[in-house]
This record gives sequence, structure tokens and C-alpha cells, in this order.
Amino acid sequence: MNSGRILVVDDEPQIRRVMKTALTVNGYQAYEARTGEEALELVRTEPLDLVLLDLNMPGMGGMATCSAIRQISDVAIIVLSVRDREKDKIVALDAGADDYITKPFGVDELMARIRANLRRLPTLSDQAAPITVSGDLTIDFASRQVVAQGRPVRLTPKEFDLLQYLVSNANKPVAHRKLLQTIWGPDYGDEVEYLRVFVSQLRKKIEPEPAKPRYILTEPWVGYRFVLPVKP
Repeated sequence: MNSGRILVVDDEPQIRRVMKTALTVNGYQAYEARTGEEALELVRTEPLDLVLLDLNMPGMGGMATCSAIRQISDVAIIVLSVRDREKDKIVALDAGADDYITKPFGVDELMARIRANLRRLPTLSDQAAPITVSGDLTIDFASRQVVAQGRPVRLTPKEFDLLQYLVSNANKPVAHRKLLQTIWGPDYGDEVEYLRVFVSQLRKKIEPEPAKPRYILTEPWVGYRFVLPVKP
């Protein structure tokens, strides 16, 4: 059985009821919120693992709720929406979502997405000591902490997993599909827009000049490469 505490945020009672039932049957502990405001309060007070967030809600909309949650929590967020344009997905990911599911969807697909977003890469066992990439970037895999330009940097779990995998393959290009299937799971591979957004977020947090990256470089038509100086 699965385990995890999942919040369903939707203004439709029937949808909340169906999703809570599916979550409970699959071994999850389910919570519910009717509005963005209720969701924020639960995120503040409950040790949640994941939020299923509908975008089309009255009052505080789903996108604003996503941004507000991300300001106070690293909980995984899956956005649910009838919109399937790449632009809409990018906006949601940029607001802090970890994944995007287009309605309608089946229970099996939803459970697969939940499992993918609750999975975490194992901590690198051979990296007990923090890695000093340069004078202004240190990564501690054991504690999942990053210091950039002398300041602690807060990364979401998916951002950290992406950074960890790139660093573990330092100075080698890593293909888009390999990154997606390693970080999100085997059912992913074509969602290149996910990587564009997450790499952009990482660059903003760790690069001295995000527009001119020193660490996370783009390999055109291939993927990304983390540059780690080779010790003499």
C-alpha cells in the first residue's frame, strides 16, 4: 500500500468526494479544501506530502493558490486543469507546480502521477561531505542544503533532485528524456517544458548571473550539463 497525506483542493463537492475515495482506497490519507484560502490554512497546519490543486476555482484562483503555497511550503503540487496548451503548463510550473494533469483523467493515471511526485532520489551515499563547486556555491547532499553567494537557498524537492542528478553526472551532457524519467519517473520523457522551467528556477537560485549560467549549461537539442571544475 501507499502512504502519504494528500490535500484535494476543488470547489466541486462531487469531485472532492470521488478523489478522496480513490486516494483512501489506494492507501493515502486524504484532506479536502473548497477554496484556495482553506488550502493555505491546511498547508500551514498539517504535515502534507502533496496537493492536488484545481485551477478553475472562484475567489482565490488555482494559480494564485499555487504561488502562495510555494511561498510557505515545499509540498509537492500537482495542478489539475482542462487546459492542455504548453503555455498553460509552463505558467503553472513557473508558479511552483511540480506536475500538470489535463482533465479528464483516469484514476490509474492520477495514482501514477502521485507516486511519481512523491518519489525522491536517494541521497548520494558517497557525498557525505558538502561539495564546494566554487567560492560562491556549496551543495550538501546529506542535508539537502545549498548555499549560493553566501546565502542559504531554498529548493523544492524536485529542484534538489534535478540538481543532485546533474551534479552526480557532472561535466557530461544528460539527455532530456533521461532527466525526466529519473526525476519524475518512467512514464515521463516528452515533457521537455518541465525541464526548461525547473532549470530556469535553479539558475535563478544558484547562478551569479542566471542569464549567463556558469554551472547549468544547455546542450542544444540534447539536454543539460552541470559544470564542475576538475581538481588538479
